[in-house]
Amino acid sequence: MEIPKTYEPKEVEQRWYPFWEEHGFFSPESNDNPRADIFSMVIPPPNVTGYLHMGHALNHTLQDVLARWRRMSGDRVLWLPGTDHAGIATQMVVERNLAAEGTRRQDMGREKFVERVWEWKEHSGGTIQNQMRVLGESVDWERERFTMDDGLSNAVREVFVRLYDEGLIYRGEYMINWSPGLQTAISDLEVEMKPVRGKLYHIAYPIGKAVSGPVEGLAEAYEAANAEKGESGAEMGLLSTTSGDFIVVATTRPETMLGDTAIALNPEDAAEGGRYAGVAGRRVILPLVGREIEFVQDEIVEKDFGTGFVKVTPAHDPNDFAMGKRHGLEFVQVIGKDARMTDVVPEKYRGLDRFEARKAVVEDLQGLGLLLRVDDYAHNVGHCQRSGMVVEPLISTQWFLKMRGLADPAIDAVKQGRTKFVPESMTKIYFNWLENIQDWCISRQLWWGHRIPAWFTPDGEIVVARDEDEARQRLAARGMDSKTPLREEEDVLDTWFSSQLWPFSTLGWPDETDDLKKYYPTSVLVTAQDIIFFWVARMMMMGLKFMGDVPFRTVYINALVLDPEGQKMSKTKGNVVDPLEVFEKYGTDAVRFMLTAASTTGMTITPQEAKLETARNFANKIWNATRFVMLNCDDVLEGRDSLDWETYLTPPELADLWILSRFNRVALDVHSALGEFRFHEAAATLYHFFWNDFCDWYIELSKPFVTSKESTPQNLAVKRRIIYVLERSLRLLHPIMPYITEELWQKLPHKGESICIADFVEHNSAQLDGRAEREMGLVIDLITRLRNIRASFNIAPSVSLKARIATTDDNVRDVISRMEAHIKRLARIEELQLVDQLDSERGAARAVISGATISVPLEGLIDFDKERARLEKELAKLAGEREGLEKRLGNQDFIKRAAVDVVAASRERSVELEDQITKLKATIESL
Repeated sequence: MEIPKTYEPKEVEQRWYPFWEEHGFFSPESNDNPRADIFSMVIPPPNVTGYLHMGHALNHTLQDVLARWRRMSGDRVLWLPGTDHAGIATQMVVERNLAAEGTRRQDMGREKFVERVWEWKEHSGGTIQNQMRVLGESVDWERERFTMDDGLSNAVREVFVRLYDEGLIYRGEYMINWSPGLQTAISDLEVEMKPVRGKLYHIAYPIGKAVSGPVEGLAEAYEAANAEKGESGAEMGLLSTTSGDFIVVATTRPETMLGDTAIALNPEDAAEGGRYAGVAGRRVILPLVGREIEFVQDEIVEKDFGTGFVKVTPAHDPNDFAMGKRHGLEFVQVIGKDARMTDVVPEKYRGLDRFEARKAVVEDLQGLGLLLRVDDYAHNVGHCQRSGMVVEPLISTQWFLKMRGLADPAIDAVKQGRTKFVPESMTKIYFNWLENIQDWCISRQLWWGHRIPAWFTPDGEIVVARDEDEARQRLAARGMDSKTPLREEEDVLDTWFSSQLWPFSTLGWPDETDDLKKYYPTSVLVTAQDIIFFWVARMMMMGLKFMGDVPFRTVYINALVLDPEGQKMSKTKGNVVDPLEVFEKYGTDAVRFMLTAASTTGMTITPQEAKLETARNFANKIWNATRFVMLNCDDVLEGRDSLDWETYLTPPELADLWILSRFNRVALDVHSALGEFRFHEAAATLYHFFWNDFCDWYIELSKPFVTSKESTPQNLAVKRRIIYVLERSLRLLHPIMPYITEELWQKLPHKGESICIADFVEHNSAQLDGRAEREMGLVIDLITRLRNIRASFNIAPSVSLKARIATTDDNVRDVISRMEAHIKRLARIEELQLVDQLDSERGAARAVISGATISVPLEGLIDFDKERARLEKELAKLAGEREGLEKRLGNQDFIKRAAVDVVAASRERSVELEDQITKLKATIESL
């Protein structure tokens, strides 16, 4: 049969995915067994704006391995694909496109803009689906969903209305995270805390009377008062001077002082005998503004931190907001949604950008002598994940979801084992977030997204309903005029609000569809650690709330993919690895194998060149082994039916029984590894079996029969056995390497239309043969030792050796006698003699295996003195190299600064050198 000499991945990959998709193999209905077990997964929906990155490649590969394995194992598999509308990200993309055309969304109006986004989605939003096909993902495209399709939009409205009717959703004025760049509220989870090198400004506020001109000597008085701090390290914040009394506060945001409405201190400091008892009943004059503000006492103020006085700006700080509520303070908003100063501040600051205002305020305080000290100060500042701009805490009217009552059942479900995390350590992240959960701001000031199903009457009454008709019915039920003009809510819901419904909304909820009954709860969710709280926890809460059951039985947290240098990939660093380029270079199957082989739970993966080359070499090994079999087994390949294990023509020999047992053991181990999400073990097991056991040993042992031109019963039997093992090996490999296995399987005798729906091989315990494995292990060890002796002494392969094997073990003698022809051929031994014991002979290399000692006479083959000198020189060279490596590895500076793959390669080389040194010493000793 014709088969190309070299494997061309691109050509093969282009051929098979359309075949699979056209034949509907990925639909659960392709399994018509009414008693089949159900296995279901929903894909974490990538953003419709997105493209496949290496994190997706890993996550999707592992899901596909599970889906293909369970489908071949007889389950009815649903792996449901889809994309997320990604409110903020998508709106930003379309707005950038509009800007390039010289227009803005505000110029178009909401309706036209939303139409434009849908148009963009239809024409440009399918990139990631095409890339998923390249990766070979066996999803059911007929059930593909989008978070804003009609069905999911209906589910979103239904959930919102039900939660509102239960009092879990409310609308109110609260402190939120405002993104000036995006012009919308964002949740706490969308705020990225970044370290910033800023300044800490120590500012004096006068007590009782305003400052009319520059105050002299305040900074010096402050320094003198704090020259000797107490054990607590607290600073003195009350200064009495000839110019009056002053208190001192410290802030990183002096521009917000224009909105201060109180000064807070700890009750112990204000009590009789406290260090600030004298401020009781007095008032502070707010510098630059002239407004009188009061002192308030609050336990939240740490009296030993700073001066013990804290400026309170209720409209611009979450803690101050809460304090303002507790003390009934005025809320003065001095920074607007555009991040500029509002009209309530003194005229000179109005309209300034907040950071420009900071400079102006600092200069003016300095001019008044009220800026006492400026310290360098490193602290974390909240930034919008999407825009990168500093987030502004603002008071805004928003919609919120009460979370506490939803969180408790989600905590209990994991503690009770209804959903388990792999690895279990990830439950810490899950529990920590849920146990400290806050109400969720679910409204966003965007145009693209699920519009909040609420309407307003002219007098401000709110009506929440599934649509406007129902809103009017609800008005009538309240005794109000149902024909009252209604204004629809402008805000949309946070993208995660719809994503949290994904496991059941995609299956047809709120309708009780057949899919919902069959496939919910789903079997497994494969996802990343960074969205455990964004998404996993929220899906748990919503699944329990609306379905009465958890959304998935197992959550597998996959590893984090780093760049080749061991750094986290990001666009800003410019180190993002494009998986499509990697697929192009190494082949999709090779990349999939590398990702699977490197995948350990919760760890990191570094896609180094060496690992990818190893995986590509493995794909080539599979191709070449199959090509060898096909080129030499034409007489057997003429029949297209699947072959059974051959026992009729001739009885199996030791090598046959060994490979059959090894194959069944591998099938058992792979099943076990995949069932426990030990993907790396499944890949490693298959790699070593196919490369070492099947190719290096079984094919080599079988070559005399397979390559023979004679059509004897034994030759035919061996050919049938080798095809039997090869075909089943391809089935075991298929979930990880789908393209090459389909291509080769189709050329072998098989049963069925495609390998992707062929049976995944179950192990047959009757074919496990421990004795055959032990005996063959002895043969492999013997041949390996003989080869090592030849290599150690630089004896050419063309030179035949003689060997004497001493053993008193009858079983060992029997095995060697039965396999003598194979041993002599593979070790290139012209004479093999079995003896009870070895004479003391000079000039023979020796080695020991289990139950026997090997002796190979070297007289006449080498110059012993020269060989000893050569080996000792080589030993010194290797010892010197290893010593240098050990010094380098013992240097912590090298470990910290060197690339991850360099450190790993150094460690591997050190281990390799140690092994070589041990062998060389043994060789020299044998001389």
